[in-house]
Amino acid sequence: MTTATAENLTDDMILLEHLPYQLDNGIAARASIGLIVLATDYTVEHEWQHIFNKVPGVALYHSRIYNDDVISPESLRAMEPRITASTELITPDTDLDVVAYGCTSASMAIGEENVFKNIRKAKPGVKCTTPITGAFAAFKAFRAKKIGVLTPYPESVNRIVAQYMKDRGIDVPVFGSFNEDRDTRVSKISPESIESGIHELRQHANVDAIFVSCTSVRLVAACRDLEQRLGIPLTSSNHAMAWHTLRLAGIDDKMPELGSLFNL
Repeated sequence: MTTATAENLTDDMILLEHLPYQLDNGIAARASIGLIVLATDYTVEHEWQHIFNKVPGVALYHSRIYNDDVISPESLRAMEPRITASTELITPDTDLDVVAYGCTSASMAIGEENVFKNIRKAKPGVKCTTPITGAFAAFKAFRAKKIGVLTPYPESVNRIVAQYMKDRGIDVPVFGSFNEDRDTRVSKISPESIESGIHELRQHANVDAIFVSCTSVRLVAACRDLEQRLGIPLTSSNHAMAWHTLRLAGIDDKMPELGSLFNL
């Protein structure tokens, strides 16, 4: 068997070169979105695809950031110096409309503005969001004053979350947690357990809305039906961050099948 060369290829076939072509905007005709995903997160990409597949012309590009599977204040803060390098991996030398950093508790442990600063070292001037940034925007859109919060985190991280929200004027009359410190186990917490936890919150306090924290938690697919049973607005880290990302990108498509937030 002989290896074909350029010469005998042109002898055996018609070679058409420099054919005319046109460029369009590719799959990002309306917006180009970057998402930084934790190495131990098995949920956010799945839930975001469920949402973004409903929005034609919006491209979603991921990169991963190294993190420890153990959820602790120290492991969360350790991600800060890695944010810029992870952002650089998303469509290098190409602009993005929005970059989202996919960790709720780290966004609070590091601070939203510090997250944004590190993203913009790689993508100057880009619009940024995090799960808690999206959640705050969702509470405002809901006109909700009293928020019930459900997390999977251990106590040391819950203290950061509760204080961060309090410092920003969020009234949290009830705070529930599964007290799980392994991110890979959080992704396996069943939707039934999430729903049970939400109902437990409702039994202990009167709230205007409920926020389920952590991008590893699965809620997007069930959000609308559960929200209708609750009778109050409901959102989660992935849910609120996706909505806020789209709105920052100028995409205001209404998708009521995803819950009341996506109809605002």
